[in-house]
This record gives sequence, C-alpha cells and structure tokens, in this order.
Amino acid sequence: MKSASIKLLSIQVGLPKTLEISDAADVATREWTTGFCKGPVVGSVWVAKTNLTGDGQADLCAHGGLDKAINAYPFEHYAFWRSDLGFSELLNGAFGENFTTHGVTETEACVGDIFEVGSALVQISQPRQPCGKLSRWWGVRDLVARVVHTGKTGWYFRVLHEGSVEAGMALKLVDRPHPEWTIAAANNTMLHRKEKHVAAQALAECPALSDSWKTTLSRPTEGPH
Repeated sequence: MKSASIKLLSIQVGLPKTLEISDAADVATREWTTGFCKGPVVGSVWVAKTNLTGDGQADLCAHGGLDKAINAYPFEHYAFWRSDLGFSELLNGAFGENFTTHGVTETEACVGDIFEVGSALVQISQPRQPCGKLSRWWGVRDLVARVVHTGKTGWYFRVLHEGSVEAGMALKLVDRPHPEWTIAAANNTMLHRKEKHVAAQALAECPALSDSWKTTLSRPTEGPH
C-alpha cells in the first residue's frame, strides 16, 4: 500500500439532534437523538483527543471517547451501497463518518496503523461496529447486518497527537506494527469469535486494539456462533 495515494476526501462534523421518527425502521419511540446529522467542513478543523471540533456523539457509552475519536469510512464502498440500496445518490458522510477516505479499505488498513494527516497523528484502534441508528437513519431495517456481513464497516481512529486537518490532505502511513490484523481480519474474528477462540484471544492481546474490543473478545463464549 502506498501511503502517498491515501487521501482524506472530506470531513464531516455535527452535534447530536433529536429527530422525529418517520422511517420504516421505527420500532418503538416517536423521537430519537442521533449524531448522524453531520455536514461537510470547509477549511481546517481541529482534531482533539476525543473528537473533532464541532462534532459530538449522542450515545457516549457506545460511541466517542479516546479509542473512537474519529469515525472513518472508505469512499470506495459508496458505489456498492448506491447499487445495493437502490439509492441514486449517497453523499460523503452517509455512514455517519467524520473522515471519508480514498485509497485504503478494510483489506489493507490494519489495527495499529499510524497516519500523519495535517499536523495530527492518528492510529486505527478498531473496526467500526455500526449500531441500529444507521438502519433507522436510512429506514433500512437490515442495513446494520448488511454492513457487518459485507465487511464494509470502516474503522475508528484514536488521536495520538492533536492537530489541524483539512479535506484533500494525504494520510501518510508512518508505522504499521500489526500487519497481521487487517480490519477485514479483525472483523472476521469478532464475527466468528465463538468458534475462533485462538484467533479471538490473539486479537484481544493486540496492544493497539481498543479496550472495548479487548473486553468483548476476552469474554467466555458458549456454543457455536
């Protein structure tokens, strides 16, 4: 993978909003609060330890924090989703991501990869595990399952060094300490962790992996997945 070819196509931020439910994925309540309402950033934005300036998460138990400061998603998947979902258009940020990237996907990006972008230094901490709000946002009940089973999940960055970034900048790979743990491999291990005990334990021991994934992978499992 040539790091010089990896680009930050766009940056999206937004604060949580409470919306009325009017889609097919409505299951119980009439209102919901989400951080999906993100818009493109023009110019530079500050990358802090827990998020980007102007960005926020609605559910701080499941999202955000030091290991999930930045949600990234490959632009390469957008053509697939337009076709699969029957949408004529999907704008960058459609999957709730802060960084829409080009030049690297889950089969190449690895847990622990460190990138320099602008004056910031970021590190991949885990694959993204989409929550039900993705399905609710688009009104597609099984969208989360589709994302997980296709492996087109994207990933999270933690911030090693705060700094300013801007759309169009290069993501320069400066270190790859765990080339064996591509995002695709990590996704597969998590999905089949009940039968892949050895792989699950090995992934849990990866020092660059997020604490939440380490905890999940280390829990005792029973029976086939």
